[in-house]
Amino acid sequence: MNHTNDQILELFEAELRQMCTPEEPELLYTPIIYSMSGGGKRLRPVLLLLAAEAFGGSAADAMPAAMAVEVFHNFTLLHDDIMDNAAVRRGKPSVFAKWGGNVAILSGDAMLISAYKYLACLGGDKLSRVIGIFNEMALEVCEGQQYDMDFEQAEKVSVVDYILMIERKTSALLSGSATIGATLAGASDDDIKKIYRFATELGLAFQLQDDMLDSYGDEALGKKIGGDILEGKQTYLMVQAISRATDQQREVLRTTHQRTDLSDAEKIACVKAIYDELDVKHATEQQIELRFERALSVLDSLSIASERTLHLREFARNLMGRKK
Repeated sequence: MNHTNDQILELFEAELRQMCTPEEPELLYTPIIYSMSGGGKRLRPVLLLLAAEAFGGSAADAMPAAMAVEVFHNFTLLHDDIMDNAAVRRGKPSVFAKWGGNVAILSGDAMLISAYKYLACLGGDKLSRVIGIFNEMALEVCEGQQYDMDFEQAEKVSVVDYILMIERKTSALLSGSATIGATLAGASDDDIKKIYRFATELGLAFQLQDDMLDSYGDEALGKKIGGDILEGKQTYLMVQAISRATDQQREVLRTTHQRTDLSDAEKIACVKAIYDELDVKHATEQQIELRFERALSVLDSLSIASERTLHLREFARNLMGRKK
């Protein structure tokens, strides 16, 4: 009997609690434990383990790979916070804010190396099967981050380019994790391609929903509204709006976040008024639904029995905050 999502998460958290680092040098290793114990949804390792079990593999056998993807993910966050000058990560001071940029760089580097040490625990044939997938995933994340930074300076970003960016920055870790899990379980090449597509589409739906919630979420649920607008960030909503806007609207969208004569609330209201005029929210909701339905339809096409995909479906619904 396969483990449920909650049981998989418990197994992974138990493994994570056993993570050991040397005591010295303290300023190298303490930030690693600090960042790894900072919470997070553990989406990537849970998906990896669920995929492994769905194809008849063992969560225990796949656990080193699950640790590798989670350590790698948290390494990227340490370096992201330096690039973004971010003071807070998961509700507490970022490693960058707490110890400074040099520590965050070096501890992040050590985490990257640690990720490969976990992969090496797979040994022999298993390692040779997943190392290429892991490397490709890791490079795609770097590419996605660079595209995201490029977009900050770009005069115009197309919808296609934006989707390409989030496919690398957000989806790559999910699709890589799912693919590694399926590969370790001995899934067929056809099923591996399909589980990659499932996770990619799900990752796109998740990021697009996150974009939308930043402008149209509910603050009562703990989501502060309008942060992306105030940063002048290129999100799916902004990219869609600019592609549909008149020259006058486009100028407002591009410059409002820089205005000093408006309060934050006025800036957010100004941009959202144009979003509403251009029906951007509806367009985004349609894209989210399309990607989510595509992800679920991929599961229907796998060669395994439908009951073996139940926990993957539950994972997808939970990720998107859906009841059914």
